[in-house]
Amino acid sequence: MNDLPPAATPDPLARLYRTRPDTAATLARIWDVLPDARLVGGAVRDLLCGRAVTDMDLATAVPPSDVMARLRAAGIKVVPTGLAHGTVTAVIDGRPHEITTLRRDVQTDGRHAQVAWTDDWREDAARRDFTINAMSCDRAGVVHDPFGGQADLAAARVRFVGDARARITEDALRILRFFRFNARYGGDVPDAEAMAAATALAPMVERLSVERIWSELRRILAGPRVAETLALMEHAGVLARILPEGYDLSRLGRLLACDGPVDPLLRCAALFAGDVAEIAQRLRLSRADGRFMLAVRDGAAPHPGMTAHDIARMLAADPAEILIARAWLRQAHELGRPDARWDDLRDAIARIPRPVFPLAGRDVVAAGCTPGPRVGEVLEQVRQWWLAGGCEAARAACLAHLRQVLAG
Repeated sequence: MNDLPPAATPDPLARLYRTRPDTAATLARIWDVLPDARLVGGAVRDLLCGRAVTDMDLATAVPPSDVMARLRAAGIKVVPTGLAHGTVTAVIDGRPHEITTLRRDVQTDGRHAQVAWTDDWREDAARRDFTINAMSCDRAGVVHDPFGGQADLAAARVRFVGDARARITEDALRILRFFRFNARYGGDVPDAEAMAAATALAPMVERLSVERIWSELRRILAGPRVAETLALMEHAGVLARILPEGYDLSRLGRLLACDGPVDPLLRCAALFAGDVAEIAQRLRLSRADGRFMLAVRDGAAPHPGMTAHDIARMLAADPAEILIARAWLRQAHELGRPDARWDDLRDAIARIPRPVFPLAGRDVVAAGCTPGPRVGEVLEQVRQWWLAGGCEAARAACLAHLRQVLAG
């Protein structure tokens, strides 16, 4: 498919400059150095469909060493962030802009690609994953669209560039990216060729690193149409391969039906089946994420009707964010729909300060208890008394009760 003529193509730069006027000067500095450079990929796609643009990546036919030399000569800070793949980062006013030399694949193994530089824009676009990501925009605002990305955007269709199987064979991560992009840009019916290729090549996802799998899964869970997307992944045989321990789409669906927060970790806690600790370890979640997942799935969950003292006692054991997450899961299990009582419960948990038991072992020793196992026993006895009173007793009252325990 030939590039659309300029007259038929909306100017994405006009919208960009209206919404982010500071960007005009930044891009002008880059274009003064690299006049052939074009905005590429997601920036062009999102400008054309009216979405907010975060990263503004560019491409050029100039080799990366020359790109760096030209930028430095113009007084622009440049960082060689990915020279093996032709990418450098220009930093202007503290904002990074990736600039990548046009490439062609020399060899791929389903995970990595060896590339060579080219000056052929179509050849570079042909190695991209989807037609909506293969467009570019030059300094004049002309959109170059060799594979019909604009038509696919208008039709809410996520379609691979060229042969879907070939694109997936080049990089198996494109299977997961297809489902993520389809959720955000696709319609109710996914592209048939893409689905067929993803289904046939689903075993390839097992060759991906767990870090890449988790990165894509997390984005899917934080995006739109989560339930529908995971159902498609299950139908294609992909979900079972990235979550071999098992999954529970019904439980996740009930959480989503409660209109819970867009929290991928909370949604994982509902989705994952089996031993959460093992799954977190296999996917190499961060320690903080792993601890959150375990804490949310284990331990007592609050429920409507609890008193302030009840909530305070729970807060003494776990922070508010954990209790709130447990409340969402319990609401999903018991109700599976929005309910004001549960909202009020979570508001109360967020409002009540987390109580802190005011004594420590040294206080027990100072009160006359001989150091040893009895110190912990006495401290716990006082703590249980403090909990029973709704965690309201101050330090002085706790010390008085400590003396009573030791006297008894």
